[in-house]
Amino acid sequence: MYIGHFAIGLALKARYPEVPALPIVLGAGFLDILDGLFIVVGWDRVTPNLLAGPYLFFDNTFIDWDHSLLAALFWSAIWGALFLRDRRVAALAFVASLSHFVADWAVHNDDLALYPHAETHWGYGLWGKLGTASWVLEGVFAAALAAYAWATSARRGVSLFWPAIVLVVLFLSLSPWLSPMKQVAGLNEPWAHLLQGSLVTLGFLVPATLLIGLVDKAESKAGRRAWLGE
Repeated sequence: MYIGHFAIGLALKARYPEVPALPIVLGAGFLDILDGLFIVVGWDRVTPNLLAGPYLFFDNTFIDWDHSLLAALFWSAIWGALFLRDRRVAALAFVASLSHFVADWAVHNDDLALYPHAETHWGYGLWGKLGTASWVLEGVFAAALAAYAWATSARRGVSLFWPAIVLVVLFLSLSPWLSPMKQVAGLNEPWAHLLQGSLVTLGFLVPATLLIGLVDKAESKAGRRAWLGE
């Protein structure tokens, strides 16, 4: 899943407006930020597969160090611990990070282990079962969460227009037709997995940073209006 993680982050932020955007929005993609880094250093492994739809074009051969249940709990706890100065923020950071594993379960193709090197693997496999339709379904899922975030934030005078535009751009950019992963999968090794891992990390880190800035700006603008009595 891709766009769905950002939508989850925005929805959680809208539900808990008093919590800073960074722990939640960046936290929703934290496991994939790690995943990309772990692929680059060789701890995780991916295999080019041009038939692996709808937009990944790689098989997740081994991603247990960040996408197994035990690893997800561990890294989510680490992420939450970074914000322990405020227990509420820390708890929501943990939830945001762990939501990544929960959301991935629906789409991943039986590559989510119980713990690293476990024989038991999970994943309902919508990517494999539905193909392009799973990309559409993810868009519907993200749109529903974005609509909730929009309506909830609007009641406080906060506009999520620009964050919504970013979601649309991200959704289209990682479509079955525009995904850069297809070109990357055609490269020779080790460049294929090195570039794939780099794109996975940057593909979450950069948009999340942009979304955090846009949400913070919208919150600040709404706060100034409220203070001026507009």
